[in-house]
Amino acid sequence: MGTSMIEARGLTKRYGDTLAVDDLSFTVQPGTVTGFLGPNGAGKSTTMRMVLGLDRPTSGSALISGQPYSTLKGPLHHVGALLDAKDVHKGRTARTHLRALAQSNGIPAKRVDEVLEMTGMSSVAKKRIRGFSLGMSQRLGIAATMLGDPDVLMFDEPVNGLDPEGIQWVRNFMRALAAEGRTVFVSSHLMSEMAQTADHLIVIGRGRLLADVSTRDFITQSSTNAVRVRSPQAAQLVELLRAQDVTAEPVDGSLRVRGVTTDHVGDLAAAHSLTIHELVEERASLEEAFMEMTRDSVEYHAEVPTTADKGASS
Repeated sequence: MGTSMIEARGLTKRYGDTLAVDDLSFTVQPGTVTGFLGPNGAGKSTTMRMVLGLDRPTSGSALISGQPYSTLKGPLHHVGALLDAKDVHKGRTARTHLRALAQSNGIPAKRVDEVLEMTGMSSVAKKRIRGFSLGMSQRLGIAATMLGDPDVLMFDEPVNGLDPEGIQWVRNFMRALAAEGRTVFVSSHLMSEMAQTADHLIVIGRGRLLADVSTRDFITQSSTNAVRVRSPQAAQLVELLRAQDVTAEPVDGSLRVRGVTTDHVGDLAAAHSLTIHELVEERASLEEAFMEMTRDSVEYHAEVPTTADKGASS
């Protein structure tokens, strides 16, 4: 399983004058959940489609386990992908849908019951797909990705429209797959969810790579991190910080200080015998760190909601 990586090498995709993906290179490693983030229109779906051979790159290449998807023998045994959960034959039952997939990929029929069980779908196996809720459709899509017991899994917005229980199930399922040493690549715009699910992040904006970093480091590097401190001698503390070119802003009866650690503030106060009542690190959320990083690459800023802008791309 060691070589089961996803690699993008200089991936580029043009549609007419639009550069959807711009010289993108990254590697998705096994054994971790890698989140794929970017504003809408950043090129996430196009990138995933190129990895799966559904779109041809204008230049560059995408490899799975060292080779293009199109050359993989029995692709379902290597890669499970869920790009659109609604893309199924509505008249079939869950079981017949999975049986057809298994049969066309030379997968034994008994595997169908295993993946239905694995995704909590056994009780609705005989129901027609047209009656499924979005959550059931997502689970069925995930069941299909597991048919070939693949090393590499790709999910595009897998928790879209799910209830909290469904979201938690998907999160636990992905983490379990990664813990087995599989490569799990998941795009999402739900930041709070990614913060709890992904160990590593690949962030793109306007088709370009903005970050390829652990989730923890991504959040730590955000300038919205701060230290909150409460002291009866706040004015003196502000003066001491100012002497070090550090600004502190008053917020709700305490001070918010950026660009320093709690240790630094605590030591400074102690050295000048100032009393501290509260000293807390305020970590940015993944959402704040993401907004900060992608601010310049968001295609449409919210302040121009005119209909004329919808069709044009800036």
